[in-house]
Amino acid sequence: MSALADTDLWRRLEGYTIGPVDAEFTFAARLARENRWTVEHAEAVIHEYKRFCYLACTAEHEVTPSDAVDQVWHLHLTFSREYWGEFCPTVLGMDLHHGPTAGGTVERTRYYDQYAQTFRSYERTFGEPPPADIWPSAGRRFGVDPKSLRINPHDVMILDRRLAILGAVGWVTLGIAIAVVIGVIF
Repeated sequence: MSALADTDLWRRLEGYTIGPVDAEFTFAARLARENRWTVEHAEAVIHEYKRFCYLACTAEHEVTPSDAVDQVWHLHLTFSREYWGEFCPTVLGMDLHHGPTAGGTVERTRYYDQYAQTFRSYERTFGEPPPADIWPSAGRRFGVDPKSLRINPHDVMILDRRLAILGAVGWVTLGIAIAVVIGVIF
């Protein structure tokens, strides 16, 4: 990545902080809260967002972000004065518009193809594959991640699917053991 570090665009992206630098509730903290991530993970995703923006400016094709990177982009867009008044003209040197899908098979195929092309450009540009915990496979990106929904943990109980299954298996096993013990006693 040494050649990349020498580009003016990458230096501007690396030095850019989203949101007020003196804010008590930082952009990374807000992103972490809204996505139930650690602040460290949010900061890693912000770094990947900057890489995505670099690709958006330099690749000779449209690029598609991972869902996590897209979450950074969505939140960044809410800082609209900063995004359009500073980030795009001063850091990127161009407008970077967000274009959501119109849906349907043709769009799904287009975004699958763009995502694969984004991966190839990422590897070529940064000399490594994108981190899988931030850039999952296309199957996950377009099959599982779109099923996410925003919930308020104050209103609902959230259970980890794996732990809930293990717990249910444990209760069933305990019930069978009790039934066996009761059957042996009586």
